[in-house]
Amino acid sequence: MTTTFARRSAALLACAAFGFATSAYAQDKTVTIGVLNDMSSLYADIGGPNSVVAVKMAVEDSGLLAKGWKIEVISGDHQNKPDVGVNIARQWIDTQKVDAIADTPNSGVALAVSNVVKEKNAVLLNNGGASADLTGKACNANTISYSYDTYMLATGTGKALTKAGGDSWFFLTADYAFGAALERDTSAVITANGGKVLGGVKHPLNTSDFSSFLLQAQNSKAKIIGLANAGGDTTNAIKQAAEFGIVEGGQKLAALLLFINDVHSLGLKTAHGLTFTESFYWDLNDGTRAWSKRFQEKVTNHAMPSMTQAGNYAAVLHYLKAMEALGGNPHDGAKVVAEMKKLPTDDPLFGKGPLREDGRRIIPAYLFEVKKPEESKGPWDYYKLVATIPAEEAARPLKDSECPLVKK
Repeated sequence: MTTTFARRSAALLACAAFGFATSAYAQDKTVTIGVLNDMSSLYADIGGPNSVVAVKMAVEDSGLLAKGWKIEVISGDHQNKPDVGVNIARQWIDTQKVDAIADTPNSGVALAVSNVVKEKNAVLLNNGGASADLTGKACNANTISYSYDTYMLATGTGKALTKAGGDSWFFLTADYAFGAALERDTSAVITANGGKVLGGVKHPLNTSDFSSFLLQAQNSKAKIIGLANAGGDTTNAIKQAAEFGIVEGGQKLAALLLFINDVHSLGLKTAHGLTFTESFYWDLNDGTRAWSKRFQEKVTNHAMPSMTQAGNYAAVLHYLKAMEALGGNPHDGAKVVAEMKKLPTDDPLFGKGPLREDGRRIIPAYLFEVKKPEESKGPWDYYKLVATIPAEEAARPLKDSECPLVKK
């Protein structure tokens, strides 16, 4: 009798405790999001302060502020250094109660911060880190990658140029995780489509002088010089290649990761003819045009949004939808990400598409070519669409995934 009474009492206490916890969790409607990126160097244009604007737009558009939620957005500069990024992430989570970290351009930083959010059970909404390893061998239950990765870039640009006759390649590769992943994934696509990689050279991040690297590429006689870099490194390489007369000499540059901000910086006279892959362009449809106009009016430099800035908006919007579906903030990153994967994604920039079990958002990609100056109808009218890459082809098939979360 005593034992039965004790068991019933314990059960009642457990139910009461659970009810209290559920009630407290439902009442907790505070969220802190940290935007971590390069604020002042070679990736500042594609992320930087304008990514903070995109995230704040997502907070506004979520409708949660009008429903009594308190959502704070803070920002930090990782300086393209993994140790700096890790220190900021730890401090944010430990002392400022940051729930989610967004952006993280620079794959070295993204991979390191992904480990931190796993350890601390926070969330990484990656849009800037391109390495496909983030949803591959390095994936975890706390990280998603939304807008693009090296597999998408390789499948788009690498395959298209190789099949069009560019069957010999030489790489100029940024010497860190992103460059290595991009060269690896593009090389696999080239060889699978009958091409050959004749060689390559690695250059330090944020290089100002590409002359020795371009000479090696020129001497290789490769039909395609693949630029496995991004941001300021890509624009510097393209400008200096023009000075060397590389394109006039019969070789073609493949900008494996090019953003609209890069084209704006180069100008159409220099950039025209470049072929590249993106998952977003401001002038794709009515939804992208309307949002991009709002974005342009809000940012201080009046630039159109990059693919990563658009991705930050969409990822944070979906993250907040998951919070609302949960009824409050559980302060449990893995639980929130699991809810994000359950909910169908739908936003005005990337449309509908699943968030897969490996954390990869499945969306179409687009092969673009930069217009000639005379083809442009006005400011920021830079791209012409060459081909659409179906969503199921733009991401690595799950059957080939190295992600430990994927059930095979």
